Amino acid sequence: MKKRNVDLVCDIAELISLAEEGQARKELLQKVVISVAGHMHADVCSIYIYEEESKKLTLRATQGLDPAAIGTVSLSLGEGITGRAVRELRPICVGTASKSSSYRFFPGIHEEDYEAFLAVPILRGLRRIGALVVQAGEANYFTPNDVKALRAIAAQLATMIENVQLLSEAREEASATAAALPSMKKVVTESIIRGRSASTGTARGRANTLDSVNKEACILPDPDAIPHTAEDFDKAVEKTADQINSLQLQMSEDLADVAVLIFSAHLLILEDEQFTGRISNLIQTGTEAVKAIATVVNEYVDVFSKSKMPLIREKVLDVKDLGNRLTRNLLNEESDTCDYRGQIIIAHELLPSDILKLSAENVEGFIVSSGVTSHNAIISRSLGIPMVAISREQADSIPDDEEMLMDAEQGIIYLQPGDEVYAKYRELDSAWKVLHDASDMKEKTLTKCGERVQIYANINLLSDLKPAREFKVEGVGLYRSEFPFIVRNDFPTEEEQYVIYKKLVDQMDGRMVTFRTLDIGGDKMLSYYSNVNEANPFLGMRAIRFSLQNKDIFIQQLRAFLRAGADADTRIMFPLVSSVDDFVEARDIVYDCMQKLDSEGISYNPKTKLGVMMELPSAVEVVDELAMEADFLSIGSNDLIQYMLAVDRTNEMVSKLYLAHHPAILRAINRIVAAGLMHKKDVSICGDLSADPRMLPFLLGVGLKKFSIDSVNAPTVQRLVNSMDIAEAERIANCMLDFGRISEVEAFLADQNLASEIEA
Repeated sequence: MKKRNVDLVCDIAELISLAEEGQARKELLQKVVISVAGHMHADVCSIYIYEEESKKLTLRATQGLDPAAIGTVSLSLGEGITGRAVRELRPICVGTASKSSSYRFFPGIHEEDYEAFLAVPILRGLRRIGALVVQAGEANYFTPNDVKALRAIAAQLATMIENVQLLSEAREEASATAAALPSMKKVVTESIIRGRSASTGTARGRANTLDSVNKEACILPDPDAIPHTAEDFDKAVEKTADQINSLQLQMSEDLADVAVLIFSAHLLILEDEQFTGRISNLIQTGTEAVKAIATVVNEYVDVFSKSKMPLIREKVLDVKDLGNRLTRNLLNEESDTCDYRGQIIIAHELLPSDILKLSAENVEGFIVSSGVTSHNAIISRSLGIPMVAISREQADSIPDDEEMLMDAEQGIIYLQPGDEVYAKYRELDSAWKVLHDASDMKEKTLTKCGERVQIYANINLLSDLKPAREFKVEGVGLYRSEFPFIVRNDFPTEEEQYVIYKKLVDQMDGRMVTFRTLDIGGDKMLSYYSNVNEANPFLGMRAIRFSLQNKDIFIQQLRAFLRAGADADTRIMFPLVSSVDDFVEARDIVYDCMQKLDSEGISYNPKTKLGVMMELPSAVEVVDELAMEADFLSIGSNDLIQYMLAVDRTNEMVSKLYLAHHPAILRAINRIVAAGLMHKKDVSICGDLSADPRMLPFLLGVGLKKFSIDSVNAPTVQRLVNSMDIAEAERIANCMLDFGRISEVEAFLADQNLASEIEA
């Protein structure tokens, strides 16, 4: 019998629909095995769940084996073909199972009738969740395409299974009502709050504190309101589900690379009988519907926030948002979107997925009080949402519903601003639009003396591509590939990555695209990666170190890069390289991937250039050797400054020591460019420094002609380049390189009128 198209199995919508039904894990898993077995025409499909404490895999759902085996058949880690696949974290496909040395016989369940055996581990990052197994009576039945299909399903199952498990565990704790929190009204202590800019722009709106301990998590009822019935609540649930599904669909279209299932937790909670059922029961026993919602939501918030499990604590924002949506829909508020339009969110901490969700709900801006991680700042910039970081005390001083105006360019928050403040910022907004107007952007950028300079775009999300094209950038100088990893609950597969990277390449229409391999660690952590507790994360397992330590993940990404670059101009660069050995080891893995793709007959770009991000003092010391080995060099200015000066750029206590114009930084950049020129290798620069108008003459003067910047800054940079003469830039650079003191550099720049002010 011909198999049905396994792409149907990979269709994420089908798996979402199973999760949305809100059933207990048993029913959910049984639906999955029935669906998979049907699509693949497999005689058997089974799911095993792994218990970390016992190191055992237990059969939890099956289609084709004796149902009595569910809950009774178990395997030790490494036992049998299934146990071995989970232990080794890789799929195992056996054509004739009975002849395999790993085969484990269980009498009475009739498994011996099936020779073809395919076991795929279900993983959350590198953590074992279980295994998905298919079997068939016909030997050698399963193909490499079946392996890919099952891997795609297993990747989605990991999130679903864990979400259901989390809810189940939370139910047990939620049996008692949370103690009432004391009501404490905030007091405004000043009309202006000064913080630190994370994502520029201005925002006007009313304060909404998401994680305040001083208020209920959900809207409380109006004692004079007309009572609502259980039927009204059911309609509100249905309307809420429709809204969330629409948001997920919208995000999947607008931000396909990072919007995978970001609203899945909302739907799981909404359809959970312990949640909606308890609210319905309270309504039916006489509790006003709005109060019933608030009661149950606040119970869940209390339980989730006190949990020792980070994954449960992460659901606090989801349940709060869900409660407010239900309440607004119950009250039939005019807005059908039930969104955060007109609101500035104040939160102690935000996850990247939280930022994406809130952006889909039209939030105006963010105020955070736990410091700003670089990935949150970058995502906010890409989404065009202003963000300011302030202290916890300052955040607690802002009353909810307070009218505010945020100047995220300066890091200033105005409370109850007057007409004069609004008028001033309307003028500033108009000036900003003129400054960043792309209408006069030219296809090529030339200096005053006719020297060619190339402007490339930094791309964080696929949504950045549209403005990049509007601003006529000449290609992608830096694609930060970690964002599809950061916002997910598990590592994306090779196929999922390939789809994202291919869209990026295709939309650049033949222009150069530079992929940076996964750069996590420091303040860019993966919540699902288990080995993240480090005393000094910026000096720990990050960037190329992580990739070389986790070669399975590295290889999948490299293969996806190479495949996406077929018939295109693509490059791959490795971040945080500390030695020539790092680069050579990474390059050899790329060559191995190319050989494997050749043997599989898969198209890729064999001319992919391989480069080094120059970010570490050790790399600067061996820059000549790196320039000989690599195809190109890219100066990662943000980390270069951080590591050269030993200044944590996310630590506001020492942020004033983070100086791009420090003499050591100037000399390091000059040395890197000189090595590139000597060995006739391409050298570019990215990071905040690359678009700094104060430093542009120096960068041009030392010989840099390729700049990778945020697209919105392209008009400003092009105008500055157009006004500059290379001979004058060289004079400025030579003068600056002679200085040994920061104060001397600052005085020189002030004299040159290159900046109105440089903060020491």
